Amino acid sequence: MRPASFRASLPSWSVAVTLGVALGVLGLAGCRPQAQEGPDPTVVATVNGESLSRTDFEQELARELATTEGPEPTPEEVEPFKRALVDTLVKRMLLLQAAKQNNIAVTPEEVDRGVLRLSGDYPAGNFNEVLAQGQLSMAELRAREASRLTIEKLFTNHVYSRVAVTEEELRAYYAAHEADFQEPEEVHAAQMVVKGLDEARKLQVQLKAGKKFSDLARRYSLSADAKVGGDLGYFPRGQMPPAFDEVVFKLGVGQVSDVVSTEYGYHLFKVLERRPPRKRELAEVRAKVEGRLLEAKRAAAQEAFEKELRDKAQVVVNEATLQTIRGRPAPQAAAK
Repeated sequence: MRPASFRASLPSWSVAVTLGVALGVLGLAGCRPQAQEGPDPTVVATVNGESLSRTDFEQELARELATTEGPEPTPEEVEPFKRALVDTLVKRMLLLQAAKQNNIAVTPEEVDRGVLRLSGDYPAGNFNEVLAQGQLSMAELRAREASRLTIEKLFTNHVYSRVAVTEEELRAYYAAHEADFQEPEEVHAAQMVVKGLDEARKLQVQLKAGKKFSDLARRYSLSADAKVGGDLGYFPRGQMPPAFDEVVFKLGVGQVSDVVSTEYGYHLFKVLERRPPRKRELAEVRAKVEGRLLEAKRAAAQEAFEKELRDKAQVVVNEATLQTIRGRPAPQAAAK
């Protein structure tokens, strides 16, 4: 073995060359692949290693922009759409990844039912036209619906199931929102309406002679409620035309009005019952209050869940590729 003094006695240029060669080899080993990699122009973003392709992104963006009115948007106008779409698609990818990690999936039958519900919102034969207008195939629609149902099931099983409303929260909300549960004065009234004043006067005479208001309404009234004896049900002020309110809220129970002229004809009104203003009890509105609280707590839990996924995720947006997208698929991407 050479003594330590031998190493120290090496010329300084020899040490420099030796180190330089060593560092050069290391540099080539570490940097050569990096220089070759660079941003992939076919990828818009990666989410935990999963790629969002430029082709898929451009198709989604084109569909989004197709819903806007007016001339083709400028690159500056397209920019906020691109940013919002990146966020949306990244969020969807994170949620689908979480669903996979939790062994959540949907069956073909569930997707079938979902597509059937969607098609039921359109007249027969129009659904395929709607798909064509949106540049969406049935296979793409089924894939979208499968994703939507999967995410919905993820929220139901792993987010909403952890949310509950306590009795204390119910009572506190009810006490803090008293105005929401106040009911105004209401009347239960009936009407009959005819074309002429003389006819209305004759009906008045028959009422005074003891004829039943509902029987005369069924026989002579021109309004749609004639078939139920002119019954208008309960209503508060402001729900009916002002001329109605002006009359019926001044009548006592069982009283019949004088002839009232409106744009609809000549009316006679009868008040059947009255309800004074009141505050609805908690027992009456418990389901409504619980629904409001659950909705708010589920929304907050969902937001927190999504934020946690995003905070833990490795998301890389390929800005170079994103900047080249103008709203329409690039020629090379469209040709693929």
